[in-house]
Amino acid sequence: MFEGQPQTEVEALIQGNSEFKQLYQRHKQLDKQVLDAELGVLPVDDLRLTQMKREKLAAKDRLTRLYDVLHH
Repeated sequence: MFEGQPQTEVEALIQGNSEFKQLYQRHKQLDKQVLDAELGVLPVDDLRLTQMKREKLAAKDRLTRLYDVLHH
């Protein structure tokens, strides 16, 4: 998710900021659900899949903003 950033910095934020940790875990969960849905493993309709993708994108955007604020 955070291409170009050292994993140690991301891990430190996960450990040190509960909001970042919660968003990071939610993003990972949605990423897996979207992948499973696209592979046909998780049966969801197109509307639900679109909602999951939007929520995943919103979580990533928020994580990116938090990373920028907390890292600098």
